[in-house]
Amino acid sequence: MPSRVYYFRPFAQPAILRRLAIAYSLIPVDRSGKRALAWKPPAVFIADASRNDMALLDSVAPDADSWYVICLLDGDAPPKCKLNHKVFALLPRRVSAAALEKAVEKAFENLRSREESRKTRQELRRVASDLGTLNKIGVALSAERNTDALLELILAKSRDITCCDAGSLYTVQENAEGGKQLVFRLTQSDSHAVPFRQFILPIDTRSVAGYAAATGQILNIKDAYRIRNAYFRHNRDFDRKYSYHTKSMLVVPMKNHKGEVIGVLQLINAKKHRAAKLTSLQAVQDEVIPFSKRSQDLGTSLASQAGVALENNLLYRDIQNLFEGFVKASATAIELRDPTTLGHSRRVAKLAVGLAEEVDRTDRGPYKDVHFTPQDIQELLYASILHDFGKIAVREEVLVKPKKLHAKQMELIQKRFLYVRKALELEGTHKKLQFALRHGTQDYEAFASQVDEEYHEELKNLESFLENIHQANEPGLCAEKTPEKLVEIADGNFPGFSGPSEPLLSADELGLLSTSKGTLDEQEREEIEAHVEHGFRFLSQIPWTKELRKIPKIVLAHHEKLDGSGYPYHIKAEAIPLQSKIMAIADMYDALTAHDRPYRPAVTPERALEIIGQEVKSQLFDPFLFKLFVDAKVYQLTSGD
Repeated sequence: MPSRVYYFRPFAQPAILRRLAIAYSLIPVDRSGKRALAWKPPAVFIADASRNDMALLDSVAPDADSWYVICLLDGDAPPKCKLNHKVFALLPRRVSAAALEKAVEKAFENLRSREESRKTRQELRRVASDLGTLNKIGVALSAERNTDALLELILAKSRDITCCDAGSLYTVQENAEGGKQLVFRLTQSDSHAVPFRQFILPIDTRSVAGYAAATGQILNIKDAYRIRNAYFRHNRDFDRKYSYHTKSMLVVPMKNHKGEVIGVLQLINAKKHRAAKLTSLQAVQDEVIPFSKRSQDLGTSLASQAGVALENNLLYRDIQNLFEGFVKASATAIELRDPTTLGHSRRVAKLAVGLAEEVDRTDRGPYKDVHFTPQDIQELLYASILHDFGKIAVREEVLVKPKKLHAKQMELIQKRFLYVRKALELEGTHKKLQFALRHGTQDYEAFASQVDEEYHEELKNLESFLENIHQANEPGLCAEKTPEKLVEIADGNFPGFSGPSEPLLSADELGLLSTSKGTLDEQEREEIEAHVEHGFRFLSQIPWTKELRKIPKIVLAHHEKLDGSGYPYHIKAEAIPLQSKIMAIADMYDALTAHDRPYRPAVTPERALEIIGQEVKSQLFDPFLFKLFVDAKVYQLTSGD
């Protein structure tokens, strides 16, 4: 019987069709619908959901039963249409030729199985029900992102669809030497509570699971205690230890789209009645039956879907781990440029996530209806770790500036004062020499003493000036007006090397020393503040998934204030994302309490909360979020860091 594969013309991936044409009869269908579909089942229809093929198929689909749809999707959700019950497999639109060929092959295998089993109307209804279950299971498997939960789902659904009492699941992993081995990951039983213990099994032909993994073959064993003329044997240790009796077994390798075995499903003791408990040997003899051809086909089909789902899940996990590594490495790169902020991003992330979890739990206030999904929490976690990434574009001398003057500027001032000191000393010596040449020793001692007294007085003034400069150079808060002492110093002059005299402090130096807050002047502060926009531009270039696509905007707004006085865009409360408001409190608290900032001494947690509380009263931070931060003691999450 010829195997026909239908598709709407034009098709997005003709190379895939050329590969299918080797084994199947390919029949194009006019997308306009002007030509009638010459339908000859059994058949498989390849539909591209992104091109509305499922809706078109609704209008041309025949009434015959022996055909399937393999639906190609851009996302995870299946299209809503009348023919969902005909969907055999949901595959990504960029599916490889091998994976699609495998799905088509499995579809035709399933069609042939249906044709062979369609003997009665009752059987037909049962097969249709099984297919619907498989489709639902396939959708569920595709949607599950947690690997452990996916393995639980695979085994539970496999046991359910084959009506068996127990089962085990193994996955293939690499060992330290680069070889492959089976890892016992999961066991389930309706009749016994079995404690789980993970162990390693070699991939060879001595064990049932190892044989299936090594050969890729399905094993349908009627009685595990009567295996004859086979390399493998049933290990009876489990039965002896837990007073169980394994009889019928269905062992199915799970394969990826390349046909490589990535796991093994081991289903045990098919039952006549689903609710039966196999708590005795007599119960096993009365209830256990061999796995039927139908069970084998269903188990095989489910294992095929499970293999693809598991591979996708592992790939998703690897990509996620890769990205998490990139996120952490990015934060490390910033901290290497500014070692004084070591651990800051990690602590901010811990505080922000802790506060978000409190928001999710609260049943009062303006955020009582806000709920964060695990993906939302992950999004906030990544945004918090990356919130300072834009500092990579800030000049290092600004980024790590510990005092108001740059080190070279302070060094120049000290050399200048040393020069003045030497000049005064030279001037005094010159006066003494001139006096001695004119007057000899008469009254010399009195004159020299007067010159020395004047020199020491000048020296004392110089040391006082330099001490004032050192004090003014320290970070911290000071009056908005330039201190008079600095003005006095700047008005002072010293003789230049040649030409007119020069001021003790230049205009640039005076300006930096007059900085009223912190260590940065206005231009440097603007450069630091620009890190937010640098970070946004960088993060916007990353092709985020839909669960993480708000990260750039969260980072962009984490320095905005409720009254519009923040930066970079001076937006107000209603326009600031909730996650950015959360991060702002976490960022401020850690910045105040961090012990490694040379430009600002750390304050106690109590003082930090007091300072943030004052800013809350000034309408800079969200009052409800801050109250949660304090009441739930979120700030204590980093007390040991």
